[in-house]
Parts: sequence; C-alpha cells; structure tokens
Amino acid sequence: MILLTGATGQLGTAVINQLLQKIPASQIAAFVRDEGKATNLIKQNVTIRVGTYDDTAALGRALQGIETVLLIAGTDEENRVRQHQNVVDAARKAGVQRFAYTSRALKDPATLVNRLMAGHFQTEDYIKASGLPYTLFQNILYLDAIPQFVGGDAVFERGISVPAGQGRVALALRSELGEAIANALVSHDEGNRTYRLTGSESYSFDEIAAALTSLSGKTVAYTPADPATFETQLIGRGLPEVVARRITGFITDIANGQEDIISPDLEKLLGRKPTALQEGLARMYKQ
Repeated sequence: MILLTGATGQLGTAVINQLLQKIPASQIAAFVRDEGKATNLIKQNVTIRVGTYDDTAALGRALQGIETVLLIAGTDEENRVRQHQNVVDAARKAGVQRFAYTSRALKDPATLVNRLMAGHFQTEDYIKASGLPYTLFQNILYLDAIPQFVGGDAVFERGISVPAGQGRVALALRSELGEAIANALVSHDEGNRTYRLTGSESYSFDEIAAALTSLSGKTVAYTPADPATFETQLIGRGLPEVVARRITGFITDIANGQEDIISPDLEKLLGRKPTALQEGLARMYKQ
C-alpha cells in the first residue's frame, strides 16, 4: 500500500490520478489535514488517514500497514524540516519498506539565494541517515509556474521583466512530474534511487518570450530586472511578501544557473519526451 502526504495539493493530486490508472484504489492511502477537502479522493475509494505532521500519534496510526510513503514537501516554511523528520521517524517505527520524497533539482545547494530550498536537502540528508530504503524525486521548476512569474495574461501587454539574466531552466509540467513519480512508485526497483526530473531542454526567458510571441501574435519582449525592484512589483500586484520573496529567489537562482540541469530521468520514467516549452505554454495560456 502506498501513502501520500499532501494528497489534496496539486502535485499530490497529479500523482494520485496517475496511480489510480495503475493500481487499485484500495492500495492507495492519502494523509490529509482536513477530510472535508478530500471528498474527491473519497469518491474514488482512496483510503483517507487524517492528521498533521506535528501530530506524531496520528502519523503513527496513518503509517500502519503502509509499504511505501511519498512525502510531498510541506509548505510551513519555519517548521517543515522538523515536520518532515516526524514523518521519517514515524515511517521507520512503522516498518515502512520505502520512503520517497519530492525534493528539488538544483546545482549547488550551498549557494542558493532562495534559502527556503535548503530545507529540501536537509530533509534528504535525514532520510538517508534514517536507514530507510529511499527514492528521491528532485523536481525542476514547474512550467506551470511561468504565468505567475511573468504576470499572467498581462505579459502580452507589458512583456517579461524578471531578474533571470540569461539563466536557463529545464522546465517541466507538473502533471508529467506526477506521472513520472507514480510510475516510479509502482515499479519494483530495489535499492536507493535519486531521480532528477527535468525537461529535455533548458530555456532562457528570451526563449520564453519568443514562445509567447509565437503563441499570441503579439510581441512579447524580455527585459532583465533588478531583483529588489521585481519583488516590489510583485507585492504591488497583490502577492503576499513571502510569496514575492520566494518567486524572486527562484528567478535569481535561475539567473545564477541553479536550474540549468538536463537529466534523462523524466523521459525514461514517462517513456516519451516531456512536453516542450511552446506546447506547455499553449496549455497554460489556452492558446
């Protein structure tokens, strides 16, 4: 039986949708904070186990009878490493046979601007030290995030102005990452594995601008921005400061080459090439 945390989030939903096509619903469990938000999973006969990362007793109950856990990274920035450690500890006590975690594909954790990402590598280290057999999914930045980064449909009027310099990123669709993760979870590979899940090509924001120009027929220009100015603009658009800071950090790390990584792992797990930039943007912008 496979248990997913964060099962009602976007990545969790993508993974479960794919798992349901591969194994019976009776073999899938979802760990959720609020059962009321899991009605769609309940309709699909997915087993629901309720609790929080801070409730170690609930974690212990949830992990009984579970062979594989997929820990989808939590969103509590201040506490999530400790919370992840609670899940690892509970899994070890419950005798879980494989521990999987959704991490990030980044070149050098020691030089990240977005320090939020450091928690992923702290969690990886804790999983490795636990002695549990593990599978790590190091995911590249979602292609789905591009509209939020560039300002949604307004990009066709004002262009792209982000602090990405000439950095490149091998973007991938969240749905395809979910599919690849599901494929790996139902495989019978033994031993510890680390998958770097990236697109087959990396793209600059000049290329993203050119793709949007091609899609819309409107000229979309890319102008590199100053990070502080960009963060202020995001807040001015109504984004919370923490989100604005996170996005700015993501993009500054792109400028520094952190996400210019190309790995064959996503293509291998999918059994096909990942969706390329223009087709992915067409889905995002419904062009």
